[in-house]
Amino acid sequence: MELLFVVAVGLVAGTISGVVGFGSSIMLMPVLVIAFGPLHAVPIMAIAAILANVARVVIWWRLVDWRAVAAYSVTGVPAAALGARTLIVLPPRLIDGALGFFFLGMIPARRWLATRGLSLSPGHLMAIGAVVGFLTGIVVTTGPITAPIFLSYGLVKGAFIATEAAGSLAVYLSKAAVFRRFGYLPLPIITLGLIAGTSLMTGAWVAKHFVARLHPDRFRLLMDALMLISGLSMLFTAFR
Repeated sequence: MELLFVVAVGLVAGTISGVVGFGSSIMLMPVLVIAFGPLHAVPIMAIAAILANVARVVIWWRLVDWRAVAAYSVTGVPAAALGARTLIVLPPRLIDGALGFFFLGMIPARRWLATRGLSLSPGHLMAIGAVVGFLTGIVVTTGPITAPIFLSYGLVKGAFIATEAAGSLAVYLSKAAVFRRFGYLPLPIITLGLIAGTSLMTGAWVAKHFVARLHPDRFRLLMDALMLISGLSMLFTAFR
């Protein structure tokens, strides 16, 4: 029953993240923590996120800005590996609390970044990739941060979804490699990640038909609601 619930939430999360470009980890992570515990939930989510990003890249392949992806990934990939290695030595309760505070903190942070109207270059993406890559290695997802960053680079709709997904894919592959290296990705965990990831992929395909219809104001409210609910859920798990 727990696995069926994970798949159901994954389908919804995959659809929503397929529309707005991110958010699947924010929705699915609390469910994985409740079902499998934080130490298992993080590597499961890493595998699931890889599949979700693969789906978004394939769907919008022709619109990927590979220059932006390369600039972001060249520093983001090694930084994510360092972040994942840091995560492994942290106690589970601290992970829960950090995730909860992170999601809640992203609500004002996303609004602050969105109001600056910055125009970013590949050099900016390289610098940002180092910071965001390390954070992604620790806190599962930084989609609420990378969204305004890639939007500020000049990407919109399908191009934004595809490019953000390709950059995130490189970072998550690095993170998964570290988990595998230190024994946090045994076959059962990989299997659970593939099951959860398949539901996210299915949702991403469903979402393709809704991308052009989503109003920016609804997008912002939707992501704030997701971060609020997920952050409170993680804090409840940490301090109960």
